[in-house]
Amino acid sequence: LLPATWLHTVADARVRTTADAPAQQVAVVFGAGLWQGKPSPYLAHRLDAAAELYRTGKVKVVLVTGDNSRVEYDEPDAMRTYLTEHGVPDGRIVSDYAGFDTWDSCVRAKKIFGVDRAVLVSQGFHIRRAIA
Repeated sequence: LLPATWLHTVADARVRTTADAPAQQVAVVFGAGLWQGKPSPYLAHRLDAAAELYRTGKVKVVLVTGDNSRVEYDEPDAMRTYLTEHGVPDGRIVSDYAGFDTWDSCVRAKKIFGVDRAVLVSQGFHIRRAIA
């Protein structure tokens, strides 16, 4: 119970909805699986939130981070396609093809892509871990 309590204590004050998310240059969307090459329902909801953040001017760029460890499995490209179909210009999407887990995605956002502050896009069961 101690890790779960710590997680909620550290992250709860930072969890927001898209309506009350702070404006930042970048939104980071974490992969959440594909079904037959398309975003799973969980991932589609994350991408819908990112598209809304872009449309409302709260973010300027969307960093999609996910698994591309196999030729037949490419979360970042599926995420990019979904976002462009939902109004985010292709030039405003950056792909991280080595986002194999939450920790790696966060470290890579900072060290590889130079992101110091971002809106993290996920669901309640995952977002606290990403924030922490």
